[in-house]
This record gives sequence, structure tokens and C-alpha cells, in this order.
Amino acid sequence: MFTIDTHTHIIPKHMPNFTKKFGYGNFITLDHHEAGRAWMMQGEKRFREITENCWDPLVRIEEMQQHHANMQVICTIPVLFSYWAKAHDCFEISQFLNDDIAATVNNHPDHFIGLATVPMQDTKLAVKELERCMANGFRGVQIGSNINDQNLNEEQFDDFFAACESLNAAILVHPWQMMGQEHMSKYWLPWLVGMPAEISRAICSMIFGGVFEKYKNLKVCFAHGGGSFLPTISRIEHGWDCRPDLVAIDNRKNPKEYLGKFWVDSHVCDHKMLQYVVDLVGADKVMQGSDYPFPLGESVPGELVRTAPMSQTDKEKIMSHSAKAWLGI
Repeated sequence: MFTIDTHTHIIPKHMPNFTKKFGYGNFITLDHHEAGRAWMMQGEKRFREITENCWDPLVRIEEMQQHHANMQVICTIPVLFSYWAKAHDCFEISQFLNDDIAATVNNHPDHFIGLATVPMQDTKLAVKELERCMANGFRGVQIGSNINDQNLNEEQFDDFFAACESLNAAILVHPWQMMGQEHMSKYWLPWLVGMPAEISRAICSMIFGGVFEKYKNLKVCFAHGGGSFLPTISRIEHGWDCRPDLVAIDNRKNPKEYLGKFWVDSHVCDHKMLQYVVDLVGADKVMQGSDYPFPLGESVPGELVRTAPMSQTDKEKIMSHSAKAWLGI
């Protein structure tokens, strides 16, 4: 099967010291402490160790061949969003990251498709960078599940979503800055509990805030199988039904009416959950997504779908057809 992995992350091999340049903050730098390995440093703190498949396109292509993947959609690592920074500084960082992605795509157009990152804390600058990237071959943009604790339905993001719709830009919503993470640092709970909750937060905010009503042609994919939204959709619907005074204040439509109107990736780690997601939103709205190359991602990208007890037709939709529709290719 022709396979497009829609959820993978990449970083430039060499990161400028933006902390030194801007004079504040703990921007990510890389400490290449041995061949093929580097520490992502957040100030003086080690954030994560990564290997060369995180920055070297030739290593990625070799591993893609091993995983039977034809193309990867590449986007930055969410910790690099830098929404907390001054807007013009984040704009500069976004341009640096996007230029690196563009170079990778331009050098290997048969293997990579780019999603941009933009300074979401300033909508005008976000639209400006989105327009630049879309004019230079990008297929869309990756954004966080919240923007400095503001939900995605806030009016300040309207012009951004309008621009995405106008430019036919695909949107990947990725969890970051997980709610409550300062209270659950032990056991890796921000990644295990916070990430799924963040995606449900984003979906609920966009549904109840009427974003999908304002922008009916918006092409949004929510990472990690839609997080905890789909497993709890009936509870969400029940809340909408029993307390409309609290839930349905900006949009009176049943949240279940939006099933099948957005995409999710396939990274749900379980055949039964994958089938459940397909049953809810349709195979044409589920896309192969591995979260490569990180440990919490799929161990062998694409294996869950390939080994799933579902029809070949549905597998082909998930592996490529739905991604092509989302990306507009």
C-alpha cells in the first residue's frame, strides 16, 4: 500500500542559541554529545535525548523504507512552538524552523511534505508566516491544543482559521503545555494523561465555540486518534443534552453531528480502539500517523493498521487516501 505517515516530527541539526540572542527564556538548543545523538536542552535542563533520525533526512528515508512508508508529513517538535515568547521573536524562530523543513522537502520532494509552525500568540504574524509557507509549497500548519492556556475558539484566532480555510491549509492540532502538568510530574503523567485530555479540550472548544460552523471548509486533524474525545463522546453529548445552559451556549448543535467532519490520526496503540475510531468517524477520516521518531510513538510506523482485522479498502483509506484529501494532493 502507498503509505503517507501524517504525524512525524523533525528538528534542524543545529539550533541557534535564541536565549542568548533574545536575552531571556529557555529556548531549545542541541547538545550533540556523541555521534548520532543529542540532548535537547531547555536552558540548562535536559529535556529529551534524540537521535539522528530526528534531523537527518537520509536516515529518515532509510527507516521509512524499512517501515514500508512512502512519504512523511514533517513538522516541528511542539516544545519548539515558543508561543510563550515575544511575538516577533517567535516569528523569527518559526521562520528558521520552517526554512529547515522547506529545505528538507525541496531536497527530497518524493519523501516529505511540510507543515509549518507559526507564532499563534500574534494572529497577524501567524497569518503572515502561514501565507509565506503556503506560497512556498507547504501543505498546512501544525498548532498547539491551546495557545498560552487560551482555547482555540477564542475570537483572536478567527482570522487565522479564516486564512487556513482560504488557503486550503491542512491543520494538525497537537497536544502541548498539558493542563495540570505541574501537579502530575511523576509517572510521565503529562504524556499519558495530559496529552489525550488536551486533544479533547481542543476538539470540544472548537465544536462548542462554533469554529466548525464559522469555517465549514476547515481541514483539521487532531493527533493521537483524537485523544480522549472519541472514547468519551457519549458523555460529552450527555452533558450537552442535560446542561445546555452550560454547554450549548455558543453552538446548539449536538457534538456528535461533527463526527466525520474532521480527521484524526491512527496512533491509538490498539486494534479495538482503532476500529472504534473508524466506526465513529469513518475510515476516510482516519490517517496513518505514528508520532515518529519518539518512543511514545508507534514502534513500527504503520504496523497497527497493516495488522488490523479490517478490510483492505479501509486500510488503503487510512494509509493514503484520507491523507491526500486532508493535504489537498
